[in-house]
Amino acid sequence: MVAGIGNIFLGDDGFGSEVIRRVPEHVAAPGVRIVDYGIRGVHLAYDLLDGCAALVLVDAIPSRGAPGTLHVFAADHESLTAASGLDGHAMDPQAVFATLTALGGTPPDTVVIGCEAASLEEGIGLSDAVEAAVPGAIQAVIDAVADLSARSAVRGG
Repeated sequence: MVAGIGNIFLGDDGFGSEVIRRVPEHVAAPGVRIVDYGIRGVHLAYDLLDGCAALVLVDAIPSRGAPGTLHVFAADHESLTAASGLDGHAMDPQAVFATLTALGGTPPDTVVIGCEAASLEEGIGLSDAVEAAVPGAIQAVIDAVADLSARSAVRGG
């Protein structure tokens, strides 16, 4: 599953949704779901309960000085689920995985594609720096899906 998360009404927080909107249709190969969850974290957690071999999560992340910088990394589920409790209103990955765990599920292998945000102020639209990162994020999604699919094929057969 490829999931975009974030709030489109809070500037760069809408990064995940914008990337998902632009991901080419061919990425949705058989067995790959591409979903814009927006702020529906509980929905994502319930969908993960249904079973998912791997997850690519696209989200804005706090800026550490360079808005628009992309980071691609494997999620550390142990620290994410231990650090947060059940919160039906939060949409960050930590809250999603904590909710999933509280519901009795197990987080799948997860690749996070995060972009450092410039602004999370009220308003629709991405900052110039984050908008410029969208094409790179789309390529990162394509690469992550290909990599995860290849690893799944090797494990499965």
